[in-house]
Amino acid sequence: MIRTLLAAVLLLIHTSHAAEHTRMLAFERSEAVWVANPDGSGAKKIAAGANPDISPDGTKVAFTHMSGGGAGDRHIAVADTATGKAVIFKKDIPSNNSFRPVWSPDGAQILFQIFSGDKWNLALVNADGGGFRYVKKGAQGADSFWSSCWAPDGRSIYMQDLDNLHQIGLDGAEIKSWKFASLIPKGSFSSASRFAVSPDGKTLLMEVEMDEPIVRKDWEGPPPALWTLDLATQKATRLTPKGLFGMDGCWSGDAEIIFTSQAAGEKEPSLHRLSLPGNERKQFLKKASAPSISR
Repeated sequence: MIRTLLAAVLLLIHTSHAAEHTRMLAFERSEAVWVANPDGSGAKKIAAGANPDISPDGTKVAFTHMSGGGAGDRHIAVADTATGKAVIFKKDIPSNNSFRPVWSPDGAQILFQIFSGDKWNLALVNADGGGFRYVKKGAQGADSFWSSCWAPDGRSIYMQDLDNLHQIGLDGAEIKSWKFASLIPKGSFSSASRFAVSPDGKTLLMEVEMDEPIVRKDWEGPPPALWTLDLATQKATRLTPKGLFGMDGCWSGDAEIIFTSQAAGEKEPSLHRLSLPGNERKQFLKKASAPSISR
C-alpha cells in the first residue's frame, strides 16, 4: 500500500513538473494567431488577429484584435491556447486603438500601446483586462514611444522614441537613456521595430533598419537586421548578415533567438532559429512571422 502511494505521488510530481516546463510557440499566419510546439509541429489557429505574445506559462496568448471598424479600431485580447476562447478587453481601456501587447515576466500584467489624447502612450492592464493605468504618456509635439519590452525582473521597461533608447520604471520615471546614433551609426528605429531582453537581463535584442544599398522588388523600406546590445558595456553586435532580412526577434534562451525572415522571391515569411555566439541559423517553420515563445 505504501509502495503504491509512493509511486502515485512520484507520478504526480513528475506530471506537474513536466506540465510546468511545457513550452509553446505563438506566431502570426495569414492575419491570424497560431500556436505550436517549439519545433513548429502541431500548429493550430486559435484566433484572428496580429502581434501575438504568449504568456510565460504558455497557457494564454495576448494579441491585437482587429474589430473591423476601419483603421485604428483595434483592441487588446487574450486567448486560451488550449481552447482558443478569447476575451477582448474593451470595458476598462479608454480607447478604441490599442495594439502590440507584451506579457510581464510573471504573467500578471500586459503592457501595450494606446492612442488617447491625440498621442500614443504606454499602458498596463492586469491579465484579466482590469486595472488599467498609464505607464508613460507621450508629450504633445514629441515623438511617441515604441518597441516596448520588459526587463526580466519585471521592474522596468525598455523602449525607443526613434532617436533614443530608454529604460524606465513602472512609474514612468527614466532610469537610463542612450543616443541610438552612437550605438549603430548606419541604422535607425521605426515604429514597427521590435525589442526583447535576454532571460539573464544582460542583452537587448533589437530590430534595426539599415542604411544599405539593397533594393528588392517585393520590399518597401530599408532592409531590417537583428542586433544585440550589451547593456553593461553598450557594445552593439550585428547578428544577421547584410542581405538577410531579420525581423521580430525573440529569445528562446540565453543563447538562442527565433526570428522572422523573408528571402528575395519568397512570397511568405518564415521562422528561423539563430544560435549564439556562432550565429548558426536554421529555418524551421514556413508561412509564419512574429514569433513568441513561452518560458
